[in-house]
Amino acid sequence: MINRNNRFFRWLHTHDGGQNVIRERGTKNIPLENRLFFPVIVEYIKDGHTVTINLRGNSMRPFLESERDRAMLTRPENLGIGDPVLAEIEPGHYVLHRIRKMEGDNVTLMGDGNLNCEYCKVSDFRAGVIGFFRKGHDKMDRTDGLKWKVYSWIWTTLRPVRRYLLAAYRYIWLNIFPLKYPKYSNEIQLDQPTDYKIKKT
Repeated sequence: MINRNNRFFRWLHTHDGGQNVIRERGTKNIPLENRLFFPVIVEYIKDGHTVTINLRGNSMRPFLESERDRAMLTRPENLGIGDPVLAEIEPGHYVLHRIRKMEGDNVTLMGDGNLNCEYCKVSDFRAGVIGFFRKGHDKMDRTDGLKWKVYSWIWTTLRPVRRYLLAAYRYIWLNIFPLKYPKYSNEIQLDQPTDYKIKKT
């Protein structure tokens, strides 16, 4: 569980004109582009912190939604096929997508809401994902938990018809059940060094 009142930095994240804005408590806002924003996050992860960020973009639909859900990031250790990973696929270009294939150091990534793949190296991994906080809930859906594994198996199995499922989700489901955004969707939480691990079974 995230300690929202610990003595370490608490960051706020907003979207304004395509820029990230992070603010340390008691200081002014500092606008940062993704290519500058994520290296800051990665440095804290290297120091042993977990960092919880709000998600942006639709590339992990339908399970995860932009600015509604959050991801807890940690060091990229013990990652394998099917795991979500934060990777720098090009200099300054970061994605949080699922590992689809690994052949030695060569990795194929694919977002759940995407139809095309990206390619990178294992050395391009910047963070692993411990779990996701969805729909404003405080309980985390861990990536090593049964719920995530069942969803992952179903969704990856349905890849041949993904195009049609995503279209139905966007044009039918979201019109019937509009998204609801939590009050804290603009916060980023930096936690002190923890013993959180991605468990492999």
